Order: sequence, then C-alpha cells, then structure tokens
Amino acid sequence: MRHHPWMGSEHTGESADPAGTVEDEAAPGQVRSLALVGMMGSGKSTVGKRLARALGRPFVDMDAELERRCGVPIQTIFELEGEEGFRRRESDLLQTLCPATGLVLATGGGVVLREANRVLLRAHTRVIYLQAALQDLWLRLRHDRSRPLLRSADPRARVAELLAAREPIYREVADLCVTTGRQAPERVVNEILGCLGLHRALESSERRP
Repeated sequence: MRHHPWMGSEHTGESADPAGTVEDEAAPGQVRSLALVGMMGSGKSTVGKRLARALGRPFVDMDAELERRCGVPIQTIFELEGEEGFRRRESDLLQTLCPATGLVLATGGGVVLREANRVLLRAHTRVIYLQAALQDLWLRLRHDRSRPLLRSADPRARVAELLAAREPIYREVADLCVTTGRQAPERVVNEILGCLGLHRALESSERRP
C-alpha cells in the first residue's frame, strides 16, 4: 500500500470535508474521485454503484464504458485485438477519466498492471482495494462464461494465478483495503464511508434544512 496503509476499518484520521467529498491535498477544494480496484468478481461494479448513490456522485464502470465506446463486448475486443489491444484501450480511457473530479470509478481487474495507470490512479484518485479470498472469487465466477481471461482448461487455477500475481500490486497502489468476503454490498459501502470519515459528513448534510 501507499503511505496511507488503511486496512479494514483502520484509517489515517483525516477529517472529512463537506458531505461526500474527499479533498485532494494537491488541489484544495477539488473533490477527488474514488477508484475501486480488485479482482474480477470482487464486487467493484456492485459496490461502486451503491457507493456512488450514497455519496451523490456519478458512477463509471470502466468495462461498461469501454463496451459503450467500442460498440462490442469486452470479449470481442480480446478476440479482435488481444489482451494488449484491450489494455491499450483501457489505459486511454483511464487517461480520460482520471483528471475528472468527484467520480466513483469501478476499474477493470487488470488496470493496475501498467505502471502508467498506477501513476494516474495515485495522482488523481483515492484508490480502494476490494479484497476477496480465492474461494469467494471462485464462487462468484465459476458460472461466468463472459470473462476472456478465464477461458482455460482449469479456470479456478487461472483465478488463483491472477490473484497471486495481482494482489501485491493492488495493495501497493491502494489507499484503503476493504475485505468484501460474503458480506452484503451495503455493509462494504458503510465500511468504506467509515474509513473515509464520510458517515458523519453525510449525516450532517441530511440534517440541514
């Protein structure tokens, strides 16, 4: 993790800004976007939508946005351009989204593989790693036939391989690590809000006339 080694409900004690905001130290007054990273099946899209709703922020699912812009499913991009072509498009989209403020981003599972992407995420967002154990990931993914990276003779072993390779990178880039496990998405959202110190800010804003 970066120099803010938040784990679970631990955090740095930074004070919250007005409801739903986390100010960027480098640009006072700007609201940093929140970027969710983690393995496929960790719940980034599900948690991201609920987190955005709780904060009153726009939500962007990067995979869905890539499909919208390209007009084809992710698996078709892989088939036509390979993983390298997909990663290039993913990086281009991240460059477009990261400078925007006040978003909740659900990133693709492999977005952290490129150093340039990690630099962008560190510079412009607060990165939240949704951590899930191998068994929980496999329970969510075992019937999913849409994932190009799971098209192998032993997809469970492939998930294990990807998790082992990527987890150190997720931890290195993250400001906050939250375990998703088998708990409800709403509970994960509440934990994130608590770690970011936003519960009190949200409650205060709701009480304002």
